[in-house]
Amino acid sequence: MIMTMMKKHVFGAALILLMLGMAIASPLRAAQSTITEAEGQACMGEDKSRKQTESEAYANTKRKAAENASTYIRSETKVKNMELENDLIDAYANATIKVVQVLEKGWFKDPASGECYRLKIKAEVIPDDKALTKLFKEENSEDPSAPLKVRLWTDKKEYGQSEKIKIFIKGNKPFYARILYRDSRGKILQLLPNPYRSDNYFQGAVIYEIPSGSDRFELEVSPPFGEENIIVYASSSPLGDLGLKDEGPVYKVTTRATDIGQKTRGIKIAQKDDAKDKPASEFYEETLAVKTVKK
Repeated sequence: MIMTMMKKHVFGAALILLMLGMAIASPLRAAQSTITEAEGQACMGEDKSRKQTESEAYANTKRKAAENASTYIRSETKVKNMELENDLIDAYANATIKVVQVLEKGWFKDPASGECYRLKIKAEVIPDDKALTKLFKEENSEDPSAPLKVRLWTDKKEYGQSEKIKIFIKGNKPFYARILYRDSRGKILQLLPNPYRSDNYFQGAVIYEIPSGSDRFELEVSPPFGEENIIVYASSSPLGDLGLKDEGPVYKVTTRATDIGQKTRGIKIAQKDDAKDKPASEFYEETLAVKTVKK
């Protein structure tokens, strides 16, 4: 799949089209969310078992995570249209909460309430998709006051042998990104950042091309043909680390495929100096496919 060409490396592949908004290919998955930290607890009292108390503590902590995310997103996104602002509120009011990482947990004794269970988590708060749809219409796609959205695209949805693929990426506000390529055999490479292009921070409203600049590879279609994927993870904070191994001009991902999403979501959230609320970060993921054929 990898060969040398004019001092650059060529990846034989039908890479997924990365694009959100320019519908050159139908997305397999696209999701906006907010990642935040939250703390909660529950006490046994006289009518709850330890297991029930732990379950209640989880529920309380998830609810606080949703509240933190809603507060954060409303403070960071200054939507001008009142109707769109209501859509944003509704989206987070009906959010799904997933635990990314348990940071702390344990039992303690409270003088007034007895045996209690405390929990601290990093959670992903995924807003209701239907309520968020209006915010991602074309007229709002480049508004920096809206939630983070990253558009990626290529010029075609089908490529023949020896054709070269260019990926273009553009966000509505500054963001960090990781771009992965999964070939038809399941091998996963990290295209960006790579050994020759370590910077993965992008300015908003600017179109970036991949590969370009200091990249030392080209995306040239070669056998085996079929459908392949590119996965893009973007966040307003630095992304979590993956296991990587040098593979010439790019990295081979050694983290298990089933763990990549969660580890990437282990973002390094930093609280602003003047922030009173819990730290949080906007997150966006997209997976798309492109077809490669022998012509």
